[in-house]
Amino acid sequence: MKDIFSYNADINKNAYMNWRTNRFDHIHNMHVIAEGFMNSSISLAQSCLKDNHDKKADMLIFPILFNLNHGIEVYLKAMCWNLNQLLNKAKTFEASHNLKNLIKETKKLIVEFDNQPEALQWSIQLEKYIDELYTKIETVKDNGKKVYDITFARYSLTRDLEPQFYITEFDNVVIDLENFVQFFNDVFSDLHNMSSYLLEILERRSELEAEMEY
Repeated sequence: MKDIFSYNADINKNAYMNWRTNRFDHIHNMHVIAEGFMNSSISLAQSCLKDNHDKKADMLIFPILFNLNHGIEVYLKAMCWNLNQLLNKAKTFEASHNLKNLIKETKKLIVEFDNQPEALQWSIQLEKYIDELYTKIETVKDNGKKVYDITFARYSLTRDLEPQFYITEFDNVVIDLENFVQFFNDVFSDLHNMSSYLLEILERRSELEAEMEY
């Protein structure tokens, strides 16, 4: 069998993992990966909408949601790191998968960098989704502590080896794919545009600093 990491004679049948990335620009690389995960989530949902006669959406919804949430996570982390650099802070981003904490930190840094009412416009729809998601994945421990298991799309069991919410729920747990695509196309656009805008500012500042040193 041919190696997986190998060329096809037809350039359009190859995926180049390092064409969009840059060895010396880590934030840009995170932005590229975030775009890939969110794009793949929406594209997969769209493919189910085109033809779901075999009910494949019931299975593919898990990678759809995993890719979506991971794309959101990486966008937010890239933006946090970008903003910390713009604000001359030594921090990068919070090393967790907690979307609530990540969006809270990103918004705080945005306000610190650009305290204009429209500066948080990108986060409105995204925050609605994160709030809704966290009502689904919340469990309360015996000690009263609330826990949010973001691994629900990766594993059918929680970290405590309990069934995930969609398994224990008596009624159907359903996602309207048409609404999903429409909603997250907007969220994707907002996240991508804001992340690109911040990246452009950072790159422009780096170029100016390099010119001044020269």
